[in-house]
Amino acid sequence: MKLWLLNHLPTTWLALLVVGGIIAAALVGSVLATRFFPALAGGENNDMVGVVLGMFGAIYGIILAFVIVNLWTDLQNAETVVAAEASAVSQIARDAEAFPPDTRDAVHGRVREYVHAVVERQWPMMRAGRGDAAVTMPAVDGMYRVLAGYEPKSFSEQSFYQEALDSLNEVAAQRRARISESHNELPALLQVLIFGGAAVIVVVSLFYGVRNRRVRLLFVGAVAALIGFSLLLVIVLDCPFAGDMSVSAQPFKDSALARFW
Repeated sequence: MKLWLLNHLPTTWLALLVVGGIIAAALVGSVLATRFFPALAGGENNDMVGVVLGMFGAIYGIILAFVIVNLWTDLQNAETVVAAEASAVSQIARDAEAFPPDTRDAVHGRVREYVHAVVERQWPMMRAGRGDAAVTMPAVDGMYRVLAGYEPKSFSEQSFYQEALDSLNEVAAQRRARISESHNELPALLQVLIFGGAAVIVVVSLFYGVRNRRVRLLFVGAVAALIGFSLLLVIVLDCPFAGDMSVSAQPFKDSALARFW
């Protein structure tokens, strides 16, 4: 459900759905709470509610900040992995220029096959949370076979050959890391804690009594808005390859790889 929303709704609409939905639910809950329990508006329980809300808010805020920082770091790591992989593929294409025409064309053919497989086949799968290394395996194996069958004759060719082989090993390593990043998400228990804790704080805020109805709704709405935006960040950052803020496949179309498009 989360991946479907990220891939089919712009971030603005998703924000309206998540944040607006939580605010609307909190305001309706506040109205219903004071209707069925009119004594709440008197603020008789404010001392206890304030202590509970402050304690829960502090603990939840620390946990939420930790989760968001880690998710943001994971997103940056995914971008770094993609850039490193694309750079290594680009380097293979450049190094192949020093090879004889037949070997150079064979390497470029495998590179073309690889970048198209990544962008056109593997990327949509990663956006859906189903990244599969097997999609690009034939292209990687093809590059290994071409390099394994080539015997450099001069010192210059040997140097470029070694660099191309090192870059290919880097591609294989970064590809594995990229696929692993596409499967990462918050553990189930942590998701329960984050979303369950948000529900608890919003519900507790409903019991804070204020005689002025507008002020009470403003208070509840402000708490719900803060919680809603925090949950929106968690949802968006938890899937680095889905949504508007996802990692782009553009590095596989830039620089030395642009010729293959």
